[in-house]
Amino acid sequence: MKVMKFGGTSVGKSERMHQVAQLITRDNEPKIVVLSALSGTTNTLVAIGEALSKGDKQEAKQVIDNLEQHYKNFITALVKQDTSREKANAIIAEHFEFLNIITKISFNEALNKDILAQGELMSTKLFCVYLEEIGVKHFLLPALEFMSIDANDEPQLPSIRQKLTALLEQHKDIALFITQGYICRNARGEVDNLKRGGSDYTASLVAAAANASVCEIWTDIDGMHNNDPRVVKKTIPVEQLSFEEAAELAYFGAKILHPTCIWPAQQEKVPVKLLNTMQPEAAGTVITKDAGSVGVKAIAAKDGIIAINIKSTRMLLAYGFLRKIFEVFEKYRTPIDMITTSEVAVSVTIDNPAFLDAIVKELEPFGNIEVDRDQTIVSIVGNDIAQTQDILSKLFEALKPVPVRMVSYGGSRHNVSLLIPGNYKTETLQLLNKGLFGLE
Repeated sequence: MKVMKFGGTSVGKSERMHQVAQLITRDNEPKIVVLSALSGTTNTLVAIGEALSKGDKQEAKQVIDNLEQHYKNFITALVKQDTSREKANAIIAEHFEFLNIITKISFNEALNKDILAQGELMSTKLFCVYLEEIGVKHFLLPALEFMSIDANDEPQLPSIRQKLTALLEQHKDIALFITQGYICRNARGEVDNLKRGGSDYTASLVAAAANASVCEIWTDIDGMHNNDPRVVKKTIPVEQLSFEEAAELAYFGAKILHPTCIWPAQQEKVPVKLLNTMQPEAAGTVITKDAGSVGVKAIAAKDGIIAINIKSTRMLLAYGFLRKIFEVFEKYRTPIDMITTSEVAVSVTIDNPAFLDAIVKELEPFGNIEVDRDQTIVSIVGNDIAQTQDILSKLFEALKPVPVRMVSYGGSRHNVSLLIPGNYKTETLQLLNKGLFGLE
């Protein structure tokens, strides 16, 4: 059995959804298809929740009405038969009745999670109506019946595997299952989600739970590229990555893959393929246990980084000093991306400013604190890159015009990371594209 995940752009238009149907029926291998919400839907649902949280029910109602009209137009192009349109319109009516009802009741965070779930619920149901119209046998597998997270918002893979296996066993005569990405139930049994980009996470978890032959992530770009194609003119797809390389790239900014997506597939050694819905014949990128080659493969950039420097001439070398520093970040559940130390200072970076003021306040007794916002981490990733000859000299030769604030080298065999001011990001990626890949 294979798992195929299609993102919002892959199902955002009726003709794209038609194309997805063609892709999933090209072979007879049993499969589970994971769908995101139609492109733009989740952002709109977020806007509805924000309007309601401010008490602006009129604005929420306007946004709901506009979204409903969008779906009605979508249905008109999606299906042709009158019976199919009746079913599709009934689905839309049900979900928008719910959205309209919530404008009349008290708003809370649990209700907001219900709002955010509507996109995936509608996209999968509408897709199933289309499959029924064209005569494709399938079964809609509700993600809320098997996908769950614990009290720490971590997916419960053993429970997911048990529930999913039981559901599949009930439908042995079915070779095609459709399910929702992103949505799940939390430890209280309430509707919740796997956060933004969570459909990738769903696909990987499903692939691991079902011992799938492959987990295919279908987007609008032909695989992981060696650099950010939105910033750099000439980029090329990377043919093969190891799980470790892909995880580094995803964490440090490669938008094609959700950072948490790799772990479940890696646990069960399920290959992941990154493919292009618009160019299905393209080879894309294969992610497996094996890296395939040694050396630099790709560059990723992560924006919105905050650098915190703690300077202390009297405490840095004291026993337990670093532990006390890390305990502050642990207390506020704020992960550290990079760290460098000297005899008199320690610098760390974070990407979540939610508790920055409280963190700085608790760090002040340890020394002089400096905070720099709007920084960017640029990561150069490749198999055994730390052992690649002349890698540092090539990096710094390419980046002579760029003020590099921090360097992380040796902590990972697959990654060299640089901290730079955010306004140097575009120049840095372009210089590295030329210096490391010979591409301009």
